[in-house]
Amino acid sequence: MDLSIIIVNYKTKDLTLQTLGSVFKAQSPKGKMEVILVDNGSEDNTPKLAKKKFPQLKIIVSPENLGFAGGNNLGMRKAKGRYVLLLNSDTLIKKDTLIKMVDFMDKHPKVGLATCRVNLFHGGLDPASHRGFPAPWAAFTYYSRLEKFLPQSKFFGQYHQGWKNLKTTHQIDSPTGAFFFLRKKALNQVGLLDEAFFMYAEDLDLAYRVKQAGWQIMFTPITQITHLKGASGLKKKVKQKLTREAKVIRIKITQDFFQAMKIFYNKHYKKKYFFPLRWLVFFAIDLIKALRILKIKLA
Repeated sequence: MDLSIIIVNYKTKDLTLQTLGSVFKAQSPKGKMEVILVDNGSEDNTPKLAKKKFPQLKIIVSPENLGFAGGNNLGMRKAKGRYVLLLNSDTLIKKDTLIKMVDFMDKHPKVGLATCRVNLFHGGLDPASHRGFPAPWAAFTYYSRLEKFLPQSKFFGQYHQGWKNLKTTHQIDSPTGAFFFLRKKALNQVGLLDEAFFMYAEDLDLAYRVKQAGWQIMFTPITQITHLKGASGLKKKVKQKLTREAKVIRIKITQDFFQAMKIFYNKHYKKKYFFPLRWLVFFAIDLIKALRILKIKLA
């Protein structure tokens, strides 16, 4: 089998069904593929509806929300393909996406992880799909917004690597977990997603391990997909005041994000940098987190 596609659903029924529709309309690789839907304790009837609409779909139901890492790991343990694609439930792929990516990986045996171009719903590139690793300087220039003013600088734009030509195939450090095309051989070598990361940075962590193991990580514009990130919340953004419930959710997301950054730093950079720098990094993380939470509370 050529390809195993894993989609995790957590209370995104309509988006998930839309994503599945685009997957099953796409051209299938010659060596066949399987599509695995992991329901993360949604209790929204998605598995039943999805199976009725797409009988060939394989379904795994978790009684609880295991997070992005835990949900995808359930699917990857069952995956039989030579390649594994982690695909978000809020994406739309093109008809040629799967066959072109399988062909690309077949022609580049040193590539352990790849992504095509990932566009946001308004047409621009999803910046999370074209990243460098968040080493201290890269993280500082990103969060201090220096990168925003000098995005094409190799010195100030390390986090999103804006100096690289998006019209050509080239190496990056990490794509987004929304479209994460893995060689199964590389995955077997480095292991599954680290479930210490519940919601953020698990893709960065796996990409880091893939690269450390000697595999190449590539961006290729030979095909593209659409990531509907934030599209479902457009109407809500018109409101001037956030509800108390919305504030609680956003604060929790912010806390989870910055906690993931700390976990990543401790795991991969703690021994590389001396203690005073680590203290400064963590101080900056906590400061930025506090400022963002304050902004949410005042919204």
